Amino acid sequence: MKYEDFLVTSLGKAGVVSPLKHTKRTDSPVYNFVDDSERILYDVSLENFNICRETGEMPVSFEKAGPRENIFFEPAKTKVGIVTCGGLCPGLNNVIRSIVNELYYRYGIGRVLGIKYGYEGLIPKYNHPVVELTASMVSNIHLIGGTFLGSSRGNQDVEKMVDTLEIMNINVLFCIGGDGTLRGAHDIYKEIEKRKLKICVAGIPKTIDNDIDLIQKSFGFETAFSIANDIIRNAHNEASGAFNGIALVKLMGRDSGFIAASAALSIQEVNFVLIPEITFDLYGQRGFLRILKKRLIERQHAVIVVAEGAGQEFFETSDNDKDASGNVKNKDIGVYLKDKISEEFKKKGFPHSIKYIDPSYIIRSSPANANDSKFCNLLAQNAVHAALSGKTDFVVGFWNNQFTLMPIPMVVAKRKKIDVEGELWWNVLEATGQPISMKNP
Repeated sequence: MKYEDFLVTSLGKAGVVSPLKHTKRTDSPVYNFVDDSERILYDVSLENFNICRETGEMPVSFEKAGPRENIFFEPAKTKVGIVTCGGLCPGLNNVIRSIVNELYYRYGIGRVLGIKYGYEGLIPKYNHPVVELTASMVSNIHLIGGTFLGSSRGNQDVEKMVDTLEIMNINVLFCIGGDGTLRGAHDIYKEIEKRKLKICVAGIPKTIDNDIDLIQKSFGFETAFSIANDIIRNAHNEASGAFNGIALVKLMGRDSGFIAASAALSIQEVNFVLIPEITFDLYGQRGFLRILKKRLIERQHAVIVVAEGAGQEFFETSDNDKDASGNVKNKDIGVYLKDKISEEFKKKGFPHSIKYIDPSYIIRSSPANANDSKFCNLLAQNAVHAALSGKTDFVVGFWNNQFTLMPIPMVVAKRKKIDVEGELWWNVLEATGQPISMKNP
């Protein structure tokens, strides 16, 4: 990574004085406006500081988010679109509501269109309706889960989407979604740039799995593992209430095990956490089934948490097994493990009772908790500040407890994964007592 990789594109000179500088209230607080030169360091270690000082190299940093003193778009002439894509996630409605409120109450922008059902809403053949969003219309949507605008997966024709943006005279498009959505947003930006249009494309990262790179926390993640905490507590009650009782809970985590790991740490009742980052064997001296049996002999119950992307090496895969967004369709590791545990223990005549719990869709569609709601609001507000100042092809991020702006290509270049030699995973191993490895020599 280089310093130059993290310079955010701008549509042009910001020559409009921000409405945030003007107020009819004499007691209104003065904004601490952010300058484009203000940046947040990627690596704040002393070691990195000394290296940069010795080499003279500019340290990698991210542009700081926040309100600008001058903006690019004139509020009275600005029209905004909002689209949500991909799977459901707690906090989507909070983000929609906060964007609308920030635009209307702080910047005086009342023309806001909700694009229905993801990027499909920008393609004429689907004929999805467009919703004119007002502050009163969205006033209570944060109290319910899901997305007020609906969602969809899959790639759409970029030229047709930009045609629609032109026809509708949209100046700013907010794209709320994960890896695939942000790639789509970047493609839209490239087509806009090719046509030399002055349309801003702003990304707000949505991933319940917390697996977007260079962003320390994504909205919905905390709600997800908080709800999982309660589910695991009840699963533990089920397991400990039976002789050799086993509770197997499958949680979200296609490529990364952050929810499984964080949920396990939050309750400290989990005995095995299985994640995509670490492979394991089922059989053999150090295999999972043998270690599970040993646990049951010693304690007469066990709680297992498995991320949906774990153990995929046990299945045959095909390049055709992909969803509409291009993600590989995972086979159901939860059902597979349940069947293999039952099969092995019955064959060995080992008495047991197993309960399988998959709460994924309940968690995904839940409303955001208090801390996630706060985080959603701040993400949305910073996205509005950046977009109206003329920034484009950017994602609002969070790094070292600061909100940041980053170019979309850098964020989607790879998935964030658990460092299996890092502090988080070692904390999980300490909490569960499971072996470092369940692979045979």
